[in-house]
Amino acid sequence: MIAPLAKLLDWMAIQLVWGRRVKSLLKQHDPSATTKLEEALQFLKGPGFIPAESLPARLEFTDARNFRFPTPRPGEFAENNVVYGRLYRCTEHWQKRPVIILLHGAGGADYHLEFPRMARHCNRAGFNAAMLIAPFLFQRWPRQPARFSWPNYLLTAQISYSQAITEIRALTGWLLAEGCPAVALWGNSYGGALAGLTACHDTRLSAAVLAAPGLDMNVFLSAARQIVWPGLREELLKEQPAREALNRTALNLINTRPCIPKENILLIEAIHDLFVDRKSMEALWHAWGQPDIWRLPHGHASKSLLPGLTGRILRWLAPRLDRHATAHRGWTPPSASFVSQ
Repeated sequence: MIAPLAKLLDWMAIQLVWGRRVKSLLKQHDPSATTKLEEALQFLKGPGFIPAESLPARLEFTDARNFRFPTPRPGEFAENNVVYGRLYRCTEHWQKRPVIILLHGAGGADYHLEFPRMARHCNRAGFNAAMLIAPFLFQRWPRQPARFSWPNYLLTAQISYSQAITEIRALTGWLLAEGCPAVALWGNSYGGALAGLTACHDTRLSAAVLAAPGLDMNVFLSAARQIVWPGLREELLKEQPAREALNRTALNLINTRPCIPKENILLIEAIHDLFVDRKSMEALWHAWGQPDIWRLPHGHASKSLLPGLTGRILRWLAPRLDRHATAHRGWTPPSASFVSQ
């Protein structure tokens, strides 16, 4: 895709989607409330951010595909204490097949619009696909949101990151306990950041794909600088000192290191991205020992329009999942029929 068009699509996404979302959140700001930055920094430095222990989730299926389970990290918002997701089984003996967990972006649109198609591609390639709704989205959004003021950096650290990662690890544990021979993560944007952070704390993962990950707090600042409404732009940029402080914590992927081999990590960089800075992506690539990286001529919003990208990623994942899976009794590697997809 030509650079001007890719950047135009990102710019429109910032104004029409991201900008409106943060504007609605700012309406909930209580001038008398603290942003709890210091509490967030202390939490991120402590062992409670991502505990070493992870218990399998207790899934309950509401139909053949949709499931839910209680979050391992409950909080004060009852609606957010239930996790929802979908499992696309590839065969009736699905427990003998690897699983790819798809992690959506911050707005969650890809959960409904892109992931069902991607999940069916996974199934045709011989893999199960699972999807999770991240905290504070869709039916997990509190019915009384006025109970908190935004920005609240402690809630961001505890809910948007710590709780979300704990839920991913709990689902991973359930899938492995069911007999699935291998689990990989494939995250987009915010989901890419979650995939990366999880890969830094969970050795059970077979692979991780980070597609244009929101790898640090500069993603927020990059978008804020391009907001066309001067008042809103000024208000958002007031958060720069706090975001820079958070950038010095584990929320910045550059400050962490994967606990799975770099050969099992794929970074996808959209070179015309107006959200994720290219310098940050290159810095992450170097910090993580130069794993595989694909530099695509697209923007943040347009990378999903690249024909054949799903099949290409599945071809990259297949040998890594196979290596873990072949040691399990009853596993049969998928045929090469999906290679042309």
